Amino acid sequence: MSRLFKRKEESAKSLWDTIVDVALTDVTTLVKGVDSGSLERLEELLISADFGVPATLRLVGAVERLADRGIARSQDDFLEVVRDEIVAVLSAGRSDTALSFNMEGPTVVLVAGVNGVGKTTTIGKLANRFHSRGRRVLLAAGDTFRAGAIEQLKLWSERVGCEFVGAEAGRDPAAVAYDAVEAALAREVDVAIIDTAGRLHTQSGLMEELQKVDRVIARKLPGAPHERLLVLDGTVGQNAMAQVRTFGASLDLTGLVLTKMDSTARGGVAVALKQEFDIPVKFIGVGEAIGDLAPFDIEMFAREVLTS
Repeated sequence: MSRLFKRKEESAKSLWDTIVDVALTDVTTLVKGVDSGSLERLEELLISADFGVPATLRLVGAVERLADRGIARSQDDFLEVVRDEIVAVLSAGRSDTALSFNMEGPTVVLVAGVNGVGKTTTIGKLANRFHSRGRRVLLAAGDTFRAGAIEQLKLWSERVGCEFVGAEAGRDPAAVAYDAVEAALAREVDVAIIDTAGRLHTQSGLMEELQKVDRVIARKLPGAPHERLLVLDGTVGQNAMAQVRTFGASLDLTGLVLTKMDSTARGGVAVALKQEFDIPVKFIGVGEAIGDLAPFDIEMFAREVLTS
């Protein structure tokens, strides 16, 4: 995930450089104890980088404790403190960033998200990732509200070279999901990825439909879906919190995918989401090319979010 977070100009400062300039300028003072003004400025910068209030307070608290104890004595020391605390947040609780695979049949991945987050493109990239590693993949067009979505997913299946289960516009998405699992079993594919209609998280009727899709898959193949991924636009910041909250009330989400992360310099939302919901980020979209879907690496992310 090198150079994950982009700046508008190459000369622009990283988040950590800004923190040093604004909040941690006087290292001598820091060694004796962080003043309240510095802590407040540090809080403001982290919140502005989308870390959210709970995670920000945890990070600032770690800085304050080690400064008061005289353990941190340089800017590099403080950088390490914040980085280690980010790693601690992301590594706590449900921290498995790898996808779960069904060893006794097809792995079923249900993908959800609001309109415009790059859900279908993410599915295509995910299919390519599996296919390039020798797995047989099936894509299912469960977004039957838009005929264009069905065609778009079919084009992705052709581009990747994988199986496809289509549908007519307006067909019951749960029926499409049923057919997809049935086809995955009959064709002995390794991974079936089922698309769902892009929906606003405020549309309760569509959320109930999403629950129905989930139930139908589980009845057809016990234990499935093995992954329920929510795709989020990494540039929307704290708006992602409301989306996770609502989708999480309808689906037992197993992981998040953050798209468009190459277009933002504010990546703290990954930390905010993990602190709030304990749902691991599993992939990050880092570009427009077919291979630009990177597995989430906690240690690398903790470095990149501060210093890129």
